[in-house]
Amino acid sequence: MTKSGTTSPTTTAFYVQAALSFGLALAAVTGGIAYLPVDGWVRGFLALGMLYLVTSTFTLAKCVRDRQDETSVVSRVDQARLEKLLAEHDPYQTHAV
Repeated sequence: MTKSGTTSPTTTAFYVQAALSFGLALAAVTGGIAYLPVDGWVRGFLALGMLYLVTSTFTLAKCVRDRQDETSVVSRVDQARLEKLLAEHDPYQTHAV
């Protein structure tokens, strides 16, 4: 049987790149809203919309991660049950009638 690893395929470099990309995008949009030549109410509305978008993105990412973890756990439990059944099965055992 193959043993599935519990390590994450995400490397540290990828994590840093994703975090820096998010920070740069957030800073760019914040700067764009700050220097937009409109009234304060419009800036506030855009900032509130950006905040809503960011929090919704984190919520969606968490839901996707939780669903993936859930299917991974179910898969591992099913694999463990199958391995137990195969380990207990003796094809040469004769059953008395």
